[in-house]
Order: sequence, then C-alpha cells, then structure tokens
Amino acid sequence: MAEAIQQKLKAELEKFSQVQKDVSKSMSVRQKLETQLTENNIVKEELGLLDSSNTVYKLIGPVLVKQDLDEAKATVTKRLEYITGEIQRYEALLKDMEKRADDHREVLTSLQQELQKAQGRTGGKL
Repeated sequence: MAEAIQQKLKAELEKFSQVQKDVSKSMSVRQKLETQLTENNIVKEELGLLDSSNTVYKLIGPVLVKQDLDEAKATVTKRLEYITGEIQRYEALLKDMEKRADDHREVLTSLQQELQKAQGRTGGKL
C-alpha cells in the first residue's frame, strides 16, 4: 500500500514541478512584455513632442526609412494595445497556473500524510 502511495506521490510531484516550470517561463515572458510596454510608452511620449515639421525615421533592417508622423504614432498605439492585451493574457494564465499549483500542493500534502500513516502501520518498513 505504501508503495502505491509513493508512486502517486512521485507522479504528483512531477506534475507540480512541471507547473512550477511553466509559471517561471510565463513570468519571464511577462517581464519582457512589461519592458516592451515601458519602451513603447517612452516612444509614444517622444512622438507626442514632435510636430509635422519634424522628420521621423523607421529602422527596417540596416536601413532608416522616412515615415509619416501620424503613421508612426498609430503604429506605436497599436503596439501598446497589443502588448497590454498580451500582459493581461499572461496574468490570467499565471492565475490559472497558480491555482493548479495550489491544487497539486494540496494533493501532495494529503499523499504525504497517507504515506506517513501507511508507514506507521507497517512499522516504517517499505
């Protein structure tokens, strides 16, 4: 009986470990998105300081290409909307993963208690 519980415990521990890895990866992606959001907000502020007499260039590969100011502002605004949406998506994903991790944690705790009871009944022999 204790051996079966140990197998369940091992399988649950592997699932919990995988969820923790997924949380870590998602947190990393979310941090990158936060950085991009900050950078794009700075670009939006800078573009807001310009008027139609200023020239705006866009880097395409190794070449700077002249770009319309209104087009540049629209592009940055769309980018900000996209990044904000992605951040919200990752926040929801992280909440779901945290809930799953908590569920696995509860199952692990109950399995550990079952294993301790089973070991106590068999005198600690496995």
